[in-house]
Formats: sequence, C-alpha cells, structure tokens
Amino acid sequence: MLRILKSHESGRLVELDLNTLEKGAWINIIDPTPYELKIVGELTNVEPDFLRSALDDEERSHTDVEDDAIMVLTNVPVMRSYESYDTLPLALILTKEYIITVCLEETPVLSEFNERSSRFFRTFKKTRFLFQILYKSATFYLRYLRQISKLSDEVEHMLRDSMRNRDILRLLELQKGLTYFNAALRSDGAVLDKLLRLRTNPQTQPILKMYEEDEDLLEDVIIENKQAREMVEMYSKILARLADTFSSIISNNQNLVMKFLAAMTIILAIPTVISSFFGMNVPVPLATSADAFLVIAGLSVSIAGFMAFVLWRHNMF
Repeated sequence: MLRILKSHESGRLVELDLNTLEKGAWINIIDPTPYELKIVGELTNVEPDFLRSALDDEERSHTDVEDDAIMVLTNVPVMRSYESYDTLPLALILTKEYIITVCLEETPVLSEFNERSSRFFRTFKKTRFLFQILYKSATFYLRYLRQISKLSDEVEHMLRDSMRNRDILRLLELQKGLTYFNAALRSDGAVLDKLLRLRTNPQTQPILKMYEEDEDLLEDVIIENKQAREMVEMYSKILARLADTFSSIISNNQNLVMKFLAAMTIILAIPTVISSFFGMNVPVPLATSADAFLVIAGLSVSIAGFMAFVLWRHNMF
C-alpha cells in the first residue's frame, strides 16, 4: 500500500498521488510491491537498498548515510494479541525534499499520524517529523510495558491459586515479548545517539536540519528510550524471578506428593504382608479359630495405625 500525504501551513493534511507529488510530502509505504518500490525509488532518487531495508523482519536498528539521503531503521513495538508482543522494523528515509517510511505492516505508531492529529505535526518539517515518529514509538513501548506489568500481576495471582500450564505459558509469552523489547530498545538507543552526533556533521546538515526545538525533541526521545530500557530490565528481572519462584513451588509440591505417596505405600504394605503370612498354604496360628479374620484384621489395622502415627510425627503427611 502506498499513501502520500502533505501538511499545509494551516495544519490540514492533504492526500496526494504519484502524479501530484510535491516537495515536503510524506510517502508512507506499507507491505510494498516491487512496482511500488521501483516507482518511489525513481521519483525520489533513493537507493533501492534503503527502501528494502525494512522488509526483513529480523533487521536490527541502524543508520545509513548517503549523499542525498539518510536512512534511519528503527524497531517499533507491535501487539500481536492480548498477551503477545513483538517488534517490527520501520525505515525512515529523509531526502532533501521528502520523508519516506517503509514497513511490512500497518503499525499503531504511524497510524497516530492522521487527519485527526494533523495539527500536531508538519510533513514538510522532515527532521522534526522524524523525531516525532521516534518519540511516538518510545511512548508505545512504555504503554505496552505497563500492559505487560498488569498482565504479569494477573498471572501471578492466578498461579497462586492453581498451577495450570496455561498460566505458565502466559508467563513465558510475556518474557518473550520483553526479550524482543530489550533487544530493540538497545539498538534504537544506539541509533538515537548517532543521530545526536550527526547534527554537527557537515555532510548531513543539508538533509538533517536541526533547530533548537528539534534538538530538545531528540533529547526527549533519548530520555523516553532510556526509561523504556530501564523498565524492560526491571520487568524482565521480576518475571524471571517469578518464573523461578513458581518453578520451585512446583518442585516442592511434587516432593510433597511423592512423600505422601511413599507414606501411604508403607501403611498399605503392612496389611498386605500380614495377610500374606496368614494366607500361606502351611499350618499357621489361628487356622482353626472362628475369629481368625477379625483378629488378623484388627492386628493389621493396629500396626498400620501405629505406623501412620509414627510417619505423622515425622511430618510425612
């Protein structure tokens, strides 16, 4: 999908097409076809590798600089389901005339920049718009991390009541999402630091024009990214310790069950041994007594009861 938008001075967002492409437009490409990549590359003189960089879902964040373009590849958070979180590469390409975004899927980060919020951004202020997208990505990381925190508390309360496999797998899914977030935020942090250094690079100044407000916004993005990394590390440690704790609880419960079964085996073995002695095909005491069954049963119950008392005193139950 290819969509071209441009802000007017009044803040109104206007949609263009390839035939009416104007300077200062935002070219948003989602899950592009080869034809779309080719035509955009020809119209904007952008390297094809820049446009294809975000099509690899395993691509890590980095920054590339060419003579006429700067490509910032970042990883944005996505929520696959209520408990499943992932990251997705997003390429942000700045040229002297346009800003281009390329992504494999429609993401909530880019969806926030629409007609309803058009008064808060200007597509022709390319550097500021770039930092606004990065800032929005950082805020979504923080939002999803708060959701993960609430979900982990919910799973913890459920595991306190019953050890179900489904709840343990939910815990594993949250840990996996935090692992993705941690790797993405670290690489994004390196990209932000490089952007901060590029402001003094004469080669990039014609494209990456930074004013004081832009530098303040970039510093805000770095602060948000750092906060998100700290939250990821904290929640990762909490979930890891939570998983270790419940693993120990499961092992302890298993030991208690095995101890109980061993005690019951000892108690039930006593009547079995006694009945085996009196059931042998040889002369045995009480063989001619009419009360032999009651005596043997009483003896078995008495000894079994005594053994049960001894095991209870030794905390086997």
